[in-house]
Amino acid sequence: MKDFLEAIEAGASGDDIAAIPVPESYRAAYLLRDDIDMFEGLPSAEKDPRKSLHVGEVAVPELAPDEVYVAVMASSINFNTVWSAIFEPVPTFAFLARLGRESAYGARHDLPLHVIGSDASGVVLRTGPGVHNFHPGDKVVIHCNYVDDQDPSAHEDSMNASNQRIWGYESNFGGLADLTVVKANQLMPKPAHLTWEEAAVNALCNSTAYRMIVSHNGAGMTQDQSVLIWGATGGIGAYAVQHVLNGGSIPVGVVSSPEKVALLHKLGVEAVLDRRAQAYKFWKDEFTQDESEWRRFGKDIRSLIGQDPDIVFEHIGRQTMGASVFAAKRGGVIVTCAATSGYMVEYDNRHLWMKLKTIKGSHFANYREAWAANDLIVRGKVVPTLSYTYPLDQVGEASYQVHHNLHEGKIGVLCLAPREGMGIDDPAFREQVGEERLTLFRREQA
Repeated sequence: MKDFLEAIEAGASGDDIAAIPVPESYRAAYLLRDDIDMFEGLPSAEKDPRKSLHVGEVAVPELAPDEVYVAVMASSINFNTVWSAIFEPVPTFAFLARLGRESAYGARHDLPLHVIGSDASGVVLRTGPGVHNFHPGDKVVIHCNYVDDQDPSAHEDSMNASNQRIWGYESNFGGLADLTVVKANQLMPKPAHLTWEEAAVNALCNSTAYRMIVSHNGAGMTQDQSVLIWGATGGIGAYAVQHVLNGGSIPVGVVSSPEKVALLHKLGVEAVLDRRAQAYKFWKDEFTQDESEWRRFGKDIRSLIGQDPDIVFEHIGRQTMGASVFAAKRGGVIVTCAATSGYMVEYDNRHLWMKLKTIKGSHFANYREAWAANDLIVRGKVVPTLSYTYPLDQVGEASYQVHHNLHEGKIGVLCLAPREGMGIDDPAFREQVGEERLTLFRREQA
């Protein structure tokens, strides 16, 4: 991959890049099927991705007609990276086996190793004969909706496709590597004013937040609504905040420290709750929730914005779902995409049916939604939430940071890019957007 890096750094043409031979192997972060029992019996918090993630050479797979090779300049850590690395809730190798049974090209994915990662920025190196919108030399970002366009159920909303998958989680050859193989319909233009690492952290979380908040497939937010956002400085919440502000509505951010409160204020959020300072205890014990705490929480929200929230942006799961259902206004929507504190949620159903509320599931985004969310990045309307960057050989430590919520925003990973700060092609527009905005989430790294 060294020849590709030198050509990219030199600004080589697409024809020149296409003439460079693709190597037989590449460096990647991967898991081993033989390791899936290594954390058996341990609680989730003690499962350490630094022990399960390997970095080394893996074979380059054959290219399917609708696919491209991309030189990955940078990637990022998502919570599905953590789930993969701690083999929870299920080992991902079952996903690869299922994909392997679908077709001859699907069989490439069913390997004893799994290259993970569901975000990337980079440069197209080769295209299959069925690809026509992208070409070698194109600078791109990659979204993670891996879908078969031969499935009829995919053509109204591809997230409803029966075989929809998340690339790098339910498929192999993910983005935490120097090279990846993706379908052409996963590609989007790289924002020219961003570095490789800034561009790499957005697609999964920004697209997910866009669908949940803006799209008619999610909450379909309109102007002057109020939106309660859990983890509002986190990987997904920080994008949700920006979409709410851009849409002319009122975000109510819930965070866990004075520093995060201050960060939200800088982002333009006036209504913020520090849940640790308020010492909310929504559960009396492992089995019993405390409705009086829900009521205190709802009262605190109303003290900030004068009303109950129209929309609750929910991704925490077991710890918060009861409070989320209670806090939403009559006729409101609780839209959920994850459950980082546990999947088996509980809530008082009376507050749902008697007050005509709706719980709506949401999972990533279709290509149109991902493209629209990326376009907001391209136009500087949404800014990256990159806080730290690690080299690929420290991917285990980067995953550990996310697993234990020791970060804000997103953690980036340098892959083929040798250092931070590379990849800016439009410095004038970057200056117009503002360096302070673009680096708002950056933190000093230990």
